Amino acid sequence: MDLRVSRLLKRPRRAAAALGAAVLLAVTGTWTAAASGTDTPRAHRSDRVLTMADGTRVDTSYFTSGGGGRRPAVLLAHGFGGSKRDLRAQAEDLAGHGYAVLTWSARGFGRSGGKIGLNDPAHEVADVSRLIDWLATRPEVRLDKPGDPRVGMAGGSYGGAISLLAAGHDPRVDAIAPAVTYWDLSDALFPNGVFKKLWTGVFFNSGGGCAEFEPALCRMYQRVAQSGIPDADARALLRQRSPSAVADRIKVPTLLFQGQTDSLFTLAQSDAAERAIRANGAPVDVDWIAGGHDGGDLETGRVQGRVRDWFDHYLGGESATGTGPAFRITRTGGIDSTDGSTRSRGATAGTYPGLRGDPRTVALGGREQRVTNPAGASPPAVSALPGLGGLGGLAQLSALGTGVSLDFPGQYAKFDSRPQRTALRVTGSPTARVHVKATGDDAVLFAKLYDVGPSGSQVLPGQLVTPLRITGAKSGKDVTVTLPPIDHEVQQGHRLRLVLASTDLGYASPTAPATYTVSLKGPLSVPTAPAVTTAATPLPSWVWWLPLAGAAVALALLLTARRRTTAPAPDPELAEVPLVITDLSKRYARSSDRYAVRDLSFRVEKGQVLGLLGPNGAGKTTTLRMLMGLIRPDGGEIRVFGHAIRPGAPVLSRVGAFVEGAGFLPHLTGRENLELYWRATGRPPEDAHLDEALEIAGLGDALARAVRTYSQGMRQRLAIAQAMLGLPDLLILDEPTNGLDPPQIREMREVLIRYAADGRTVIVSSHLLAEVEQSCTHLVVMDRGRLVEAGAVRDIVGSGDTLLVGTGTPVAEPVVEKVAALPGVASAVRAEDGLLIRLEPGGTAGELVVDLVRLEVPVLSVGPHRRLEDAFLTLIGDSA
Repeated sequence: MDLRVSRLLKRPRRAAAALGAAVLLAVTGTWTAAASGTDTPRAHRSDRVLTMADGTRVDTSYFTSGGGGRRPAVLLAHGFGGSKRDLRAQAEDLAGHGYAVLTWSARGFGRSGGKIGLNDPAHEVADVSRLIDWLATRPEVRLDKPGDPRVGMAGGSYGGAISLLAAGHDPRVDAIAPAVTYWDLSDALFPNGVFKKLWTGVFFNSGGGCAEFEPALCRMYQRVAQSGIPDADARALLRQRSPSAVADRIKVPTLLFQGQTDSLFTLAQSDAAERAIRANGAPVDVDWIAGGHDGGDLETGRVQGRVRDWFDHYLGGESATGTGPAFRITRTGGIDSTDGSTRSRGATAGTYPGLRGDPRTVALGGREQRVTNPAGASPPAVSALPGLGGLGGLAQLSALGTGVSLDFPGQYAKFDSRPQRTALRVTGSPTARVHVKATGDDAVLFAKLYDVGPSGSQVLPGQLVTPLRITGAKSGKDVTVTLPPIDHEVQQGHRLRLVLASTDLGYASPTAPATYTVSLKGPLSVPTAPAVTTAATPLPSWVWWLPLAGAAVALALLLTARRRTTAPAPDPELAEVPLVITDLSKRYARSSDRYAVRDLSFRVEKGQVLGLLGPNGAGKTTTLRMLMGLIRPDGGEIRVFGHAIRPGAPVLSRVGAFVEGAGFLPHLTGRENLELYWRATGRPPEDAHLDEALEIAGLGDALARAVRTYSQGMRQRLAIAQAMLGLPDLLILDEPTNGLDPPQIREMREVLIRYAADGRTVIVSSHLLAEVEQSCTHLVVMDRGRLVEAGAVRDIVGSGDTLLVGTGTPVAEPVVEKVAALPGVASAVRAEDGLLIRLEPGGTAGELVVDLVRLEVPVLSVGPHRRLEDAFLTLIGDSA
């Protein structure tokens, strides 16, 4: 399923929550992407609104296919923030395979009424029983006895939880297949008594805001969000709505899918479900998929196929249909270079090993360490980034067990193992014993286990962290740290690193400053699950033909002249010149004669603020993209401080750019966003010159506020500050005043002037000519990819070759064309007060007046015109 935010805009009250809901909807894609096969009967759909016991109206869709006889039924439940529409593809697929399928929009979603109750037993769970009642009346649905249809349930995330809850509350449910969901919502959102603030905020925002929830839930969220500490009433309220509340009553065959890249509902949730349901005597299979709420591969096709087999076996009575292994893991193994997809293989076992199977002891080293909790818990460390998991690259990195992580010096303790002599596969939850002492009564720490390579680079598997609230820590306390469950191979020569940090972006930490002392009390215990074996993968055909093809290519290169691809040597005479562009050209396509930029040449000196002007399609953005090395020119050359520009050229480190907008994490402050960005560049912190850039940008106290509170103007200035980090000698800004009001535009003008005051150079592409006239010292005007004019603003505006001819009445277009064709006239366009006429070299105002009178133009006045806007119009003529 494509991760489309548009689904959430069906109800205006949800528009502000689109991104958070998109993250949650990404998981429901497990159930919605596969279309019906061409060899299955066409499904028929009927839509109807059913009235629940309390009068709430619920929107449903019912799917069946042709053929006589009664058949089992399946209820499909959507994910949080979605609706029944998300389930249509899977419903049609199951209907085509002989099931009667009912989908519905849960309370508060889609076109259904009611408030969101987070699967309240009195409302959402009772609604499922009402739907089962309706299925029992359908003549095509198989009955086990009157009023008791043969029915299974499946769903992802929110829909997975209602499947488990319905099986515990209604004995008529016969089999379930929940995915990437929770067993205990209190444990998921308040793990170990720590508030998971970002994910909880996503829940409430993607539901349309607090007012769309049942009042008790709204009050609970507001209370916990304000205090940062989940109280007993809050935990009890969420446990009441959790499958764990009916653990002893779920006694049906259960197929559990859980995501390995999921900081919302970790593998520990499905582990608790498996243990409880198996204790009731029901068959349970567990399947760890590659993806999850933080992104990665949701394995849609495989998951749907296994769900169908599960229902065929337990609902359809097809005992010969296999249900798959008792335990399966998807293990990733790099990126397929042909299409960028993640390579994966399945690993299986005949029994579920749990999270502590076959532990191996790994010694850790490290002295006692002091850890500071900063005032305001800021800046926070970064592990997972809720809301970004579905965005392409991050999702792919997440599936590979890599991603973004950040710990601040002085705010964490670390304990390392020795390099591993052989590879070590971790499958489950590692544990360790530590001693913690705090300056206050309580301490909050965040434990994570890194895989550290020989070069010192570290990877946080799954981007997962375990929060710990330690009470009575003032006198010192021994604590068992249970780390997040993972399946990860530590390669030979790599080390394991246990880190305990005082903050984390995704959680609420104490805002009062504190100091913790942390020391080891024993080794690391690592579960290995050796009975889980990975299926062998046959060697692809390219393994055999690629060496032969490579040899042939190498021979061809030896026999033919290779095109020179090395960059030209630096030009020492241009070492102090920020930019020289010579005969630059770029075609729209290799085989096209149409040019986006053609034969463009100009030069920019130190201390200049250069405005790049031109109508839409003039080639401005293409020029900037070539300047930054993002695309290659077809001809000509760009030199920055004497160095030729190529993709990745080292001299680009002296260039800062703001071209297509900057993305900021809304829950971080402005300063934290900039620090995180600079850390990602890998350059030393002292090279950022953060304070200088911030002083120029002029954000003041706003830097300490979350970016989500910023106005558009403040966001633009923060983006400019980001481009200024490192104080680049050449700063490139594309439309920096977009969306700003006049006072904000004036502030931006002052920012640019301050930046160039110390001899640095700024290039601004803008359509606000009046602002360019006040901000820029020099101009380059382009039209249809070519240079029209270059020079100082004062020279272009006040050169005297642009005249305003005042006329008593508007001049007809045919007459304007005749004026433009006069000898000595470069261009002529109509203006509000008459004509703007640009003279060619040698043309004079006197000769022009004579010609105008001859053409019977009603001339009232003739004089020089010095506004940039009008000079620009005369320069580009009809392209305006």
